[in-house]
Amino acid sequence: MFELPTPGLYRTTEAMPGHEKDFPAGVLIYVGESNNGSGRFAVRPGRNARNHWFWGEPTTPLRSPTWGKTLKALPSEGFYTLPEPIELDGGGRWLANAIVQLGYNAEGKGILFVGQWREDGEQNVLYFSERGVLIDDRLLGRLIWAPILPVTGSEPQ
Repeated sequence: MFELPTPGLYRTTEAMPGHEKDFPAGVLIYVGESNNGSGRFAVRPGRNARNHWFWGEPTTPLRSPTWGKTLKALPSEGFYTLPEPIELDGGGRWLANAIVQLGYNAEGKGILFVGQWREDGEQNVLYFSERGVLIDDRLLGRLIWAPILPVTGSEPQ
């Protein structure tokens, strides 16, 4: 049996043979496992909400272990802390250990959104802007996972 990439986020480094238009080099994809037993598939992003991708249709069966080996694995979207300060253009600075949300652009480049607490707000929540900062792969690989509990509904647990 051939070795295909595990489910997760990837950036293509080469176009998928036979599907060059749908999966060119330099795009974000998700590799998933079908529920009906037909194997792994690749899919491009469909829509983005709250700095998080929701996957589109159609999915394409992933049959080439050779092409699968060209994919660059990416950390999951979600919440992390910064391992070091980030100096921003225009003089701003995000501090080490700041809580950030990791997202991606359609090219599979990491984008960070810093957590902000609104002092004049009514709710005790963190706010993440829709505008983030592109980061390079060196920082992307060093982010520290922040296990923030997702809850459904509007009431805190």
